[in-house]
Amino acid sequence: MQKPLSRLTMRQSDERGALFMKQYFLPLCIRSDAHSQFPVGDTPALARDNGAVLRFGASTERSTPPMRWIRRAAALLILALTLTAEASATGQPSLAPMIARVGPSVVSVAIQTEGTVDDESLLNDPFFHKFFGLPEDATQVRQALQTTGSGVIVDASQGYILTSYHVVENASSIGITLANGDAYAATIIGTDPDTDLAVLKIRADGLTSIEMGESTELRVGDYVAAIGNPFGLGQTVTLGIVSALGRAGLGAANYENFIQTDASINPGNSGGALVDLDGKLVGINSAIIGPSGANVGIGFAIPITMAKGIMTQLIAHGEIKRGQLGTIIQDNNFDLAAALAVDTAAGAVVSEVVPGSPGAKAGIIPGDVVVAVDEAAVRNAAELRNMIASYPPESVVRLSIKRPKESLTITAKLRPLEAAKEPAPPASVEGEGLLSLVTLTAVGPESDAYGKTQGAFVAAMSDRSRAAAAGLEAGDVVVSVNRKDATDPQMVVDLAAASEAPLLLGVFRDGHVRFLVVK
Repeated sequence: MQKPLSRLTMRQSDERGALFMKQYFLPLCIRSDAHSQFPVGDTPALARDNGAVLRFGASTERSTPPMRWIRRAAALLILALTLTAEASATGQPSLAPMIARVGPSVVSVAIQTEGTVDDESLLNDPFFHKFFGLPEDATQVRQALQTTGSGVIVDASQGYILTSYHVVENASSIGITLANGDAYAATIIGTDPDTDLAVLKIRADGLTSIEMGESTELRVGDYVAAIGNPFGLGQTVTLGIVSALGRAGLGAANYENFIQTDASINPGNSGGALVDLDGKLVGINSAIIGPSGANVGIGFAIPITMAKGIMTQLIAHGEIKRGQLGTIIQDNNFDLAAALAVDTAAGAVVSEVVPGSPGAKAGIIPGDVVVAVDEAAVRNAAELRNMIASYPPESVVRLSIKRPKESLTITAKLRPLEAAKEPAPPASVEGEGLLSLVTLTAVGPESDAYGKTQGAFVAAMSDRSRAAAAGLEAGDVVVSVNRKDATDPQMVVDLAAASEAPLLLGVFRDGHVRFLVVK
């Protein structure tokens, strides 16, 4: 019977270490005088790999190895001893100790919302609709819906939990289940849809906070583990690597700077922890790309460096207040860098500066290339946008800027970011008399005449109207009535009402004014 791995003897562990030395350490001490190929079977001191062909030196004469080989061999020796010691204790290298430490900090989130679902009861049958006099569209009923997600305890003493906004959006009630099975009701402290983050609070003793890491120190290829509650199964751990950094343009949030990973992230993982091999929090699991919402090896997490700033503001104020520089920016590239005579293709190029904005007051001009904010490097326009938005209003930031043959630092004081407002639809005026069945509005961007002339834009009209019979068309701009200039819709209607038939309309169409007679 094969012995369990956990019962490996010290002798077996030593044998593993000796085998490692034989396979990897000693070959590095062999001098490489020339290169030729040997089947593994012809070199008994070297590793066997199912008949693979490896390259080694032609001579096996012992000699003093170069210093670089000594350093490399020493590193491998340390690794061998480490693995041997680990094998002695657990039988194989494992993330179990780290997961055991981090697991209590990751929670499951259950959300109840009110929604409508198809009514599959017997009364939904058309026969019963008719029999009971029910409306034909009575096919949906309102009921409580339950979904699941994940969260991370970031402050055990206060009971604060960081999660994804879309997990708790429209929640009527929120329940938290700890790793040990204890359940608590949660309240929302604050949310930020623009970054897809939210902070919850529970009242409980004996909680465990997760240790914060630094996502800025991550490199592509670093190992990470995703911990969460996929499909409501309970706490689950998956392992992968950092596949990419600084992902944006996914449409998952307004401010995006995602960590991409191939660690499996599935529905229910959102709001959970992405940790490094030390168990430090480096990201909040947020989104996936895949058919039907299932994982295909492409998952995304919000960097903890970004999330910490949002979390701090939500805890302090319950909302996010963002600063604004007042510039229009675009990505830099090699062609722009050459045209602007700057020595870098990184950063964000300022294409426009809003008059009176903090950027204008600070002296920023079109063509400036912003390469750093408070000494933190800026790689592209999205990164600069995210950085500026992470500062509250009235913050003073130092911008490192490149100009032709010049590098300088500019200090700007940010103003509050104003919420984007939908342009109000232009007020419409209904024509009277000879202009009956014609709807007029102010000249707006939808018109070719916008910025070229004033008058009344024909937004809609009936084919049965007198104006239509005279040749007036939707999209025309009426600029005069009986040779009197009209600058807005109401003026056109008033002039028409005060005039006797026929009406002589000056109409702007295709860049020119023509006359139409309405009678």
